[in-house]
Amino acid sequence: MSLTKIKEKLNHYIDAGFPIIYINTFEEIKADEIIAEIAQSTARGVIEWNASNGQTEWNLNNNGIIKCRCFDEENPLEHTLSMIKEDGELSQKILVIKDAHHFLENPRIISMIKDIGQKILSGLEATFFIVTPILSIPRELEKFITVLEIGSLIDEEIREVILNFVNEYELPQISQNLFEEMVGAFKGLTEYEIKNILALAYSNDGSFTKSDLKLIYEQKQQVIKKSGILEMIPLKEGLDDIGGLDNLRSWLKKKAAVFNNLKEAVEFGVDMPKGVLIAGVPGCGKSLNAKAAAKLFDFPLLRLDMGRLLGKYVGESEANMRKAILLAEEIAPCVLWIDEIEKAFAGIGESGGGAEVTTRLFGNFLTWMQEKNSAAFVVATANDILRLPPELMRKGRFDEIFYVGLPNEEERKKIFEIHIAKRRKSDLLKININELVQKTKGYSGADIEGVVKDSIEAVFASGKSELTTSDLLEVIKNTHSLSEIMKEPLEKMSKEYENRKFKNASF
Repeated sequence: MSLTKIKEKLNHYIDAGFPIIYINTFEEIKADEIIAEIAQSTARGVIEWNASNGQTEWNLNNNGIIKCRCFDEENPLEHTLSMIKEDGELSQKILVIKDAHHFLENPRIISMIKDIGQKILSGLEATFFIVTPILSIPRELEKFITVLEIGSLIDEEIREVILNFVNEYELPQISQNLFEEMVGAFKGLTEYEIKNILALAYSNDGSFTKSDLKLIYEQKQQVIKKSGILEMIPLKEGLDDIGGLDNLRSWLKKKAAVFNNLKEAVEFGVDMPKGVLIAGVPGCGKSLNAKAAAKLFDFPLLRLDMGRLLGKYVGESEANMRKAILLAEEIAPCVLWIDEIEKAFAGIGESGGGAEVTTRLFGNFLTWMQEKNSAAFVVATANDILRLPPELMRKGRFDEIFYVGLPNEEERKKIFEIHIAKRRKSDLLKININELVQKTKGYSGADIEGVVKDSIEAVFASGKSELTTSDLLEVIKNTHSLSEIMKEPLEKMSKEYENRKFKNASF
């Protein structure tokens, strides 16, 4: 949401007499600026309390905000609220409480906040802001509080920050292509973070170049790490590292054509791509496709670990899910990878505390997938389709569902070529790939990679100078394929995929 819209919303809330507005943000300075504008436009004074300085009052002038200390440092929130409530000091004022999440388990403080909220509802001309980076609302206050989040900047605001920085330091104008790349790269970062990175890039060589994009992505990695929920995966593998699955590869290339020309595609009437569910046999390239898709789209790859969402407090898991979704949307365009999604949503519809939490998380995820209109492309992978809730496979959630089976002869040939060339390219032409293919029926892609790795290790350990066909055949002879180890489950899964008419990832 743009800052202009945030200010408009706040003015509407104040005009409507909303008693307590909870601004959920890490950017206190930005929140101060917004509150100061409102205070000046409504001719109201501002009383602030925070954990480090106690109570202060703002003197607002044309040059900004001057905060004047009114009490000593040991001024607990309970004392401030009690005094304001009793003296009627809040009339025609804006009360701002910061760091409140530390104190919202105190029953007396909850009661005092509720009393102030009731007075504002009863006609007291005042507004109450709680500004904190952590969303924590006691149930007793839910009816009095309206939550507003100050998220990351939109494209136009990012452009304005960059241009202001360039003009302030009288830097050379940035080329249009690089400028737009920087705008896209900065998505998901706060104004404070953007200014810091611009300053760091400027200190390097006094101008902006394509190499500075690396700084932006490094900062994004920090944002992801600090969230504790998402993980940014480095991109190494591309479509050329996938042996076969030509149908899926072709489909991903069509999506890449949309993302690479997104503005024109949307204007043409193309819907925003939502994502893909890739289900099938373990070790046959599902995870590899998630990584290859991100590299193809030239998007960062974010991995969502559902286990990290689960919290110990009531509502914490759902809040973590909202945080993960918000972060993915802010950083978009990106690929959001959910590995083994069937494990993430195991227990849907069952009774018990854990199952109920999972059901609510699943509901939040489904709603987002149905209504999503951002360039956060979801790649979900699943080994066992039988454990997936049917609601997840309904039309409108994913753009397509692909089934990945054991590789056929042509695909096994490509997989052998890829893995041998990656490690022993000089030996590739001497090896009889067709003979290897005939001996590996029922092998998964992971099985074949294991054969190549073990063969090369054995050759090195024996002191030989090259990898031969016989070396690979020797390892194949001592390897049990996936189709041997999981014969019955694989047959059952294959029938299920055929019955459900999932699109085959291979032609």
